[in-house]
Amino acid sequence: MTIRTFALAFCVLPFTLTATVADDDEGRGHEGRRAAMVVTDPATKTECSACHLAYPAALLPARSWRALMADLPNHFGEDASLDDTTRAEIEAYLVANAADGGRSLRGVAATDTPLRISELPWFKREHSEEVTPRMLEKAKSMANCAACHTGAESGNFDDD
Repeated sequence: MTIRTFALAFCVLPFTLTATVADDDEGRGHEGRRAAMVVTDPATKTECSACHLAYPAALLPARSWRALMADLPNHFGEDASLDDTTRAEIEAYLVANAADGGRSLRGVAATDTPLRISELPWFKREHSEEVTPRMLEKAKSMANCAACHTGAESGNFDDD
């Protein structure tokens, strides 16, 4: 599987992100929720978005980001290796901004380490009936969030 395919498969998750983040236990307002969905770390933005949307850290728990960053040579069938300094910087950013403690992980056991956003219960629930074959044809994959959520890079995952 290519990194582009991974990006498309992984992006399916953000289709429902706004609704899920709106339920966040932290009680942030609308702007705070949207801000949590924007990747602000320059290294993360540059390196991750070279192949796919730089997914917001708030979409996965810290344990998932650690697992993903620990196996970059086998990143969904691609070698996404980074130098140690850059890898550590990106991992630190992702872990510090991860979904731990929020409702977006409802239904995910504390012992589970989900690696695909599109496999999370909230993502499946949000996209189960709204994604039509025509939409999927346009996006090519559920990981291509920006195909339907044109404001995804700005943290806006509302339906466009």
